[in-house]
Amino acid sequence: MIIQKPLKVGEIVSFKLNSGEELVARMDGQTPTQYTLFKPMVLIMQQGGLGLAPFMFGVSPDAKFELQAHAVSCMAATETDIAKQYTASTSNIQVA
Repeated sequence: MIIQKPLKVGEIVSFKLNSGEELVARMDGQTPTQYTLFKPMVLIMQQGGLGLAPFMFGVSPDAKFELQAHAVSCMAATETDIAKQYTASTSNIQVA
């Protein structure tokens, strides 16, 4: 049996919303009713494969978002390659 460690504040996490969208974000907090997310991005399909786009265009790119827990279908740690792409897209850090 594989035991998964709990997701922690500061980790890059993927959320599948009840609407069908998949978000990738850094989790900045969690309560029983909501998740606080920093720089959420939505996964999109591009010619070269998966890409990331801002979750909302009409707000500051550095805004924190309160995602209601009842809107989330599931969540998990983000796959390594997508997490690297997220880090490169949201900061000046280029992960090797």
